[in-house]
Amino acid sequence: MAKIALLAGWGDIPRLWAERAEAQGKDFMVIKIAEEITADFSDLDCKEQTINLADFNLLLELLKKDEVKKLILLGKIHKEQLFKNFEADLKLKMLLASLPNFNDDTILKALVDQFEGLGIEVLPQHYLLEELLAKRGILAGNPSAELKKELAYAFKTAYNLGRFDIGQTALVKDRAVMALEAVEGTDEAIKRAAKYGGPGFVMGKCSKKEQDFRFDIPTVGLNTLELLLEHQAAGLVIEAEKTFMLDQAEFCRRAEKEGLVVAAASFVKGELILNC
Repeated sequence: MAKIALLAGWGDIPRLWAERAEAQGKDFMVIKIAEEITADFSDLDCKEQTINLADFNLLLELLKKDEVKKLILLGKIHKEQLFKNFEADLKLKMLLASLPNFNDDTILKALVDQFEGLGIEVLPQHYLLEELLAKRGILAGNPSAELKKELAYAFKTAYNLGRFDIGQTALVKDRAVMALEAVEGTDEAIKRAAKYGGPGFVMGKCSKKEQDFRFDIPTVGLNTLELLLEHQAAGLVIEAEKTFMLDQAEFCRRAEKEGLVVAAASFVKGELILNC
C-alpha cells in the first residue's frame, strides 16, 4: 500500500481526514506545519513530524526518506506569514524568486510541482472527504425573491473575483460590494463588510473557474457561521459540490434557528441555479 503524507495546516479538516484514513486502514503519516497546527493527532496510529514552514528542503528530504508515494494538502496556511520576517531556506527562496507573482494558485502550484518532481502524486483535497462537499439547494431558511437576488449577486461577484486569483469570498448589500477577500482571509472580510454595510449583508464564496482541487477548496464551518451571526448577516451562498461545509447538520440547524439563509448554488450553462 502506498504511503500517504498529510501536510497539515490550520483548522479541523486535517484531523477529519486523518480519522477517515485510519478507519479505512490507510498507511499514512502526518507532517504538521509548526506555525499553523491546531489539531492533535497523538491518539491516532500514524507517524507524526513537525516542521517549520520555511524549511522546505527539509520537508522534501523527509518525504524521500519515508518513501512517500502520495500527499494531500489540508488546512489553511496563513499567507501573510510570507510577508512578515519570513526566513525561507535556500530551496524555498529560489523557488519563490522564480515565480511571476505571489498569488495563491501560483505559489501552491509551484509547491505541487516540487512534490511531483519527487514522483509523489498530490491527491485532490476531497479524497476521503467527499461527504463534506455541500449539495445544491436551500440548506437553511426561506429566502424572499429579493434575498435570492442578493445571493445571486454575491455568488457571481465571488465567482468573478476568483478569475483574478485574489480570494474566494465577496460580501454585498443591496447589490453593492461591501468587501472582497484578499490576503486577510474570510473572517476579516466579514468584519469589514459589517463595518461598512451594517446588518443585512450577504456573503458569497465559490471556487475559481479553473479550480485545482489539489489545493485551496473553499471551506465554511462553525467559526464562519458565528461571525456571520455576530454581525447580523442575512445570507450565505456557497458553491455546490465544490465547497467544504464542516459540521453541516449543526451549521444548518443554527442558521435556521437564527434566521440566516444558507444556500449552495451552481452555474449551469451560465445560469445560477439555487434549487435542487
